[in-house]
Amino acid sequence: MNVRIHGRNTEIADDVRDLAHEKVEHASRIFDDVTSVDVEFSENGNPRQTDGRYRVEITSNAAGQIVRVESDAFDARAALDTASDKYERQLRRLKERLIQRSRKGSHKDLNPAVDPVDDLHDRDAVIVKRKRFAMRPMSVEEAVLQMEMLGHDFFVFLDADTGRQSVLYYRRDGDLGMIEPE
Repeated sequence: MNVRIHGRNTEIADDVRDLAHEKVEHASRIFDDVTSVDVEFSENGNPRQTDGRYRVEITSNAAGQIVRVESDAFDARAALDTASDKYERQLRRLKERLIQRSRKGSHKDLNPAVDPVDDLHDRDAVIVKRKRFAMRPMSVEEAVLQMEMLGHDFFVFLDADTGRQSVLYYRRDGDLGMIEPE
């Protein structure tokens, strides 16, 4: 397994780097097909930051699904501990859902991995980041699973039933909503 550990606006101590590698490998034992994991440490220099000075983001691809977690803390080790725990929980949750899905007999095969590509453009001051990814047809259940694994509030996908692009989102009351074109 390829574990990429890097820092943004911070230097990572060797002992923290080794600890991150160990924790990610330990959590990734749940899936055999996790080939690469990206662990990013970042530091916010603002001392008045209330939710933590250090941020750890862990992103991987397991069973064709992108799993992403993040955690903030005042210490890099504490942020790593929390993020690795969240990562392991997400992997367990994904595995349980895949097992339940295979027992139902429908939708046994997941879509292949979707690789987002970050592409920054300076054309418009409002757009600070662009992501491009291949949209493969998927069921609504797979879209919900992908949205939860990414930790996003919305997810754009190509509906396998209708063949149209749809948007899945969390409503304020916690339920899911879906926007479909006419």
